Amino acid sequence: MGVSTLHHHFRALTAMSPLQYQKQVRLQVARTRMLTDGLDANAAAFEVGYESASQFSREYSRFYGQPPVRDVRMLRQTIAQQEANVS
Repeated sequence: MGVSTLHHHFRALTAMSPLQYQKQVRLQVARTRMLTDGLDANAAAFEVGYESASQFSREYSRFYGQPPVRDVRMLRQTIAQQEANVS
């Protein structure tokens, strides 16, 4: 299968290019690592393959709507509130 054919089929299945898909997966893995393992944004960025922490932060903000530190802080607060409501 040629590269252009692969891209066409991939886009038909996922509604995004392979590069966009890879970026999304990397951002999701980084978010999970920051949330569950307590990594800071720089460590998470490098762990998922970003060479530039600033590029990671820009792409993270575009994807999630806010910078990594603020996003993870809000997620932790939401989880804590939900756990308090369950108790």
